[in-house]
Amino acid sequence: MTATEVAFDPYDYAVQEDPYPTYAWLREHAPLYRNAEHGFWALSRHADVVAAFRDESTYSNSMGVSLDPTAWGPNAHYAMSFLAMDPPDQTRLRSLVSRGFTPRRVRDLEPRIRQIARGYLDELLARGGEPVDFIDEFAGKLPMDVISEMIGVAPADRTELRRLADLLVHRDETTRDVPPEGVDAAMRLFEYYSDLLAERRRRPADDLTTALASAEVEGDKLTDQEIIAFLFLMIVAGNETTTKLLGNCVYHGARHPDQLAGALSDPDRVPLWVEETLRFDTSTQMLARYLLKDVELHGEVAPAGSQLLLLIGSANRDGAVFPEPDRYDLDRDTSLIASFGGGRHYCLGANLARLEANVALRELATRVRGIEVDEAGARRVHSINVRGFAHLPVTIASR
Repeated sequence: MTATEVAFDPYDYAVQEDPYPTYAWLREHAPLYRNAEHGFWALSRHADVVAAFRDESTYSNSMGVSLDPTAWGPNAHYAMSFLAMDPPDQTRLRSLVSRGFTPRRVRDLEPRIRQIARGYLDELLARGGEPVDFIDEFAGKLPMDVISEMIGVAPADRTELRRLADLLVHRDETTRDVPPEGVDAAMRLFEYYSDLLAERRRRPADDLTTALASAEVEGDKLTDQEIIAFLFLMIVAGNETTTKLLGNCVYHGARHPDQLAGALSDPDRVPLWVEETLRFDTSTQMLARYLLKDVELHGEVAPAGSQLLLLIGSANRDGAVFPEPDRYDLDRDTSLIASFGGGRHYCLGANLARLEANVALRELATRVRGIEVDEAGARRVHSINVRGFAHLPVTIASR
């Protein structure tokens, strides 16, 4: 490719199918990239992305984290909670929310996550080796159950909430914004969580919604609007991304049978499987920032007031940090992956996502001797920042 042959457009379905050749071109030829047609900039090298995560005086979250015009602006925090805030507002809200999302609360979920995973695996393996959709029948169900039980969502409501969450991240090929179906899904989710919070204020329960309603730091408490925004965030950040992570693990494991065989024969290698997948094909590909100052890098200047994308998926394939970055290798050092961000905005749910993936895939490894993917039947979700599968047909050979 030459410098004139590549245009980076996250809405392009061809880019969504495989962004990595484009990322490689950006890192080499345009590490501070300007899309003049659509008015955004992008950073693609690991060093630049990681530095930007930690420089909140330049790279602001105050306008949100999405390229979508509808989701970008000073009111983004109504949907994205503290992800769309800078300190001190971000510090205050994250501190209050963390009271209901403690490491102990996450650790205590492990037995229940294992129980849920075993239940769905029982159903898969009872099919006797016939093809199953790994997303519909396992990866999409487990994270939704975990988040729903944390929040207090009734089992009867979970399938519909998952459907609405899918509509939130889907992007039509002909539009460059949240489609009408996504807007409607957002409104319905806000209504649902508003009703749930009102019910918990009347009848407290042992769940995260109740914990958030009572969270207090030196007399400061969360407003209803702040709680609802956080619950809304959880359905995307806590459900969609973990679903995609599980699907990506199985997909890339099956495509690299030598690597998968090691994890299936030794469940202690499952954490390596998870971490290399987070590097190789992370479910969160990019996050937006608003520039408070001019950014001068690599002979280009992105002016203050610009929208800039931090390309996490590209940073994780940077050969300056990860040798042979396009090789899927469970034995590599993944300690510098950018998948969960950094600085003050390091993902609050990182421990939960890792716990879910490790518990679920360990259960899979102890009961399965092989996995084959029907690549012709696999269908990716079309999203500008969430990468993974909407459907992933697999054939599982039990032990």
